[in-house]
Amino acid sequence: MLLKKVREGVGQLVVAVLPTLKIWWFLLKKNPVALGGGFVLFLIMLLGLLAPVLTRYDPTQPDARAILLPPSTRHLMGTDDLGMDIFTRVIYGARLEFLFAFFAVIGASIVGCIYGVISAFYGGWLDELMMRFLDSLQAFPGLLLGMALAAALRPSARNVIIVLIVVNFPIYARLVRSQALSLKQATFVDAARVVGNNDFRIIFKYLLPNALGPIYVTASLNIGWTVLMASSLSFVGLGVPAPTPEWGLMVSQGARHMIFGKWWPSFFPGLFIFLFVLAANLFGDGLRDLLSRRR
Repeated sequence: MLLKKVREGVGQLVVAVLPTLKIWWFLLKKNPVALGGGFVLFLIMLLGLLAPVLTRYDPTQPDARAILLPPSTRHLMGTDDLGMDIFTRVIYGARLEFLFAFFAVIGASIVGCIYGVISAFYGGWLDELMMRFLDSLQAFPGLLLGMALAAALRPSARNVIIVLIVVNFPIYARLVRSQALSLKQATFVDAARVVGNNDFRIIFKYLLPNALGPIYVTASLNIGWTVLMASSLSFVGLGVPAPTPEWGLMVSQGARHMIFGKWWPSFFPGLFIFLFVLAANLFGDGLRDLLSRRR
């Protein structure tokens, strides 16, 4: 019985989502820049998912016999100062970067949306207090605030995600608040209140769903910045601990060898950071243009 209900639920979800996916695919085909950015992101994600198949090396296992070997057919991107294969670490690192991007963007958008809609709905002194708290957070440059928070926490992937959520949620909070301020005066909100809905139902059933329009584009634009910030924290030693295969950490560890002509330990992870951020920004910009054109 339970399995049957699960199958029915999955079937209903596919039926509901498939038309939306077809619409998005049609829109993206109209913008080759957005489609190209999305394709590059897909390729990087595919490399991360297929990492165990694409390489036979362990991403965290040193090899004293293969220290700082240049790129070759055996080691496509060379090896680092511990003898670890850089190609292996780069593609395994793609998993971690997508983990940061997914959980940080989703977490920041959820926290920011709830924060912003509550602030707009109740208004008054509560709105003033909540907005001044956001002002205090945004008074600091994002990277500086992230470094301060990360320094107060133990280096780990979980704490990096927490830092990214705290730094980024004010963006979503202000965006949803501006939408909700105008929507709470709408007729459908008054009608929902007249028929006896409490504040919780009005906020989460009627107000918030109608204020989410700009969030999707903002989230897509925020993906590249999230990965760049996570890599920056690891670069300065405040992100994930070694020997975790993380792109920013790999750039930091390889930088000390560039003066001796060993360019590959930093170059290849840095190249993937560049490609990921560029592709995410192109995808987000194209998505924004397409949605504004539809309106």
